[in-house]
Amino acid sequence: MDQALSFRIEEIRFSERDMVLRLPFRFGAATVNACPQVFARARIRFADGSTSQGCAAEMMIPKWFDKNPALSNEDNFQQLRDALLAARAAYCADTSARTAWEHFAHHYEALLARGAVAGLNPLAASYGPALLDRAILDALLLKLGCSFAEGMSANAAGITLRGSGLAADLRDFDVGRFLSLQMPRKQIAARHTVGLADAITAADKRMQEPMDGLPTSLEAAITRYGHRHFKIKLSGDTEADMARLAAISHVLEGVAKVVTLDGNEQYADAKAFADFFAQLTAEPQLAPLLACTAFVEQPLRRDQALAQDVSALARHIPLLVDESDATLDAFVQAKARGYTGVSSKSCKGFYKSVINAARCAMWNQAAPGAPYFLSGEDLTMQAGLGVQQDLALVSWLGLAHVERNGHHYVNGLMAAPKDEQQNLLLAHDTLYEYSFDAVRLRIKCGQIALGSLDGPGFGTGQAGGHISWDAMRSVY
Repeated sequence: MDQALSFRIEEIRFSERDMVLRLPFRFGAATVNACPQVFARARIRFADGSTSQGCAAEMMIPKWFDKNPALSNEDNFQQLRDALLAARAAYCADTSARTAWEHFAHHYEALLARGAVAGLNPLAASYGPALLDRAILDALLLKLGCSFAEGMSANAAGITLRGSGLAADLRDFDVGRFLSLQMPRKQIAARHTVGLADAITAADKRMQEPMDGLPTSLEAAITRYGHRHFKIKLSGDTEADMARLAAISHVLEGVAKVVTLDGNEQYADAKAFADFFAQLTAEPQLAPLLACTAFVEQPLRRDQALAQDVSALARHIPLLVDESDATLDAFVQAKARGYTGVSSKSCKGFYKSVINAARCAMWNQAAPGAPYFLSGEDLTMQAGLGVQQDLALVSWLGLAHVERNGHHYVNGLMAAPKDEQQNLLLAHDTLYEYSFDAVRLRIKCGQIALGSLDGPGFGTGQAGGHISWDAMRSVY
């Protein structure tokens, strides 16, 4: 694309839909049973007077963005609404015509500063622009009539780092060439999340099971979906984790191709995690599990993760930053401490994923054989806009697998009106299926087919994304 289109952001509207989980999702010290899903619509206006409307959606997961135990789930929801409102106010008050990237870049630092004044950490403050940037790009891509992969490879967003004041380490990197060389995947492996409250086998009764016909244990999920990739949550309680990992290892033996471990900030410092990892590697019955383990995600508390050197530990197992990846320069700081991986997570912003993917390419090119990598991680993305846009992103980035758990903890699109479900199924007949009275993500032999995401827009296919907007509450 010779020159990215500029436009003004004319209107942004939010709606919410309540989501009740079919199984409790326990990660770290939190257990989630219900939360809202927020939907955004953005209308943009071009120089010729024409307009286009795009949309996006994201779960409002409590106790992840801000894990302060003094805050209730409702407090966490309000923090995210505040971030959304701040981003809307900034984007809509700006009457300048800018490219999609320029709208993000122009407001990036100001929104972090405004969030800090309001008591929001950078991770929470970034939630607002992360959602809006997806809706805005969707509107642009629908105007151009191209898919996410086509638009990103042509740099329709107008990403330019030189002179932007952002990601200065990439100022001499040819970002345009990097974008043009991406090779989108036609399918991707779903890496199944094993939460801390999850049953491992059918005999492992931990809760009142839902009578919906869907899997309630790891063993049953493997049988239904054919998973070969897994993400296992750690609690930080060494004795409990060792016993649980032994049970999981027994189920995964001969099945698992890739395993990742997620510390969810449960270790106070590098020594605490090193002590646990030493016990883990010393246990013979866990050797098959460790042989499949690709990396460990965010073991240290975020206030320590970028303050302590983990290079010695990283020589034994690659380490990835997730919650600590709160700003655009966090991965650079993490690299200096010994981390080699970073998560791609839609709730942190797709521009951050692109920038960090570019860093991996630059660093690996400078040192052939270097281990820097991006991994697709989940925040309970739901069938519909959320999962479609996240899959469009990670497939374009060329990732071989991505964590998926929204389909396991939530009963597909059961909360959506029947016509919305049917419209999404018709538009994405290989991505979704109808089973057990609802449309849901289709996973066969552990893989997700991505062909339907080749349509126009950011995974939406058309303005409005087949969503029943009138069936949701619009309160802010």
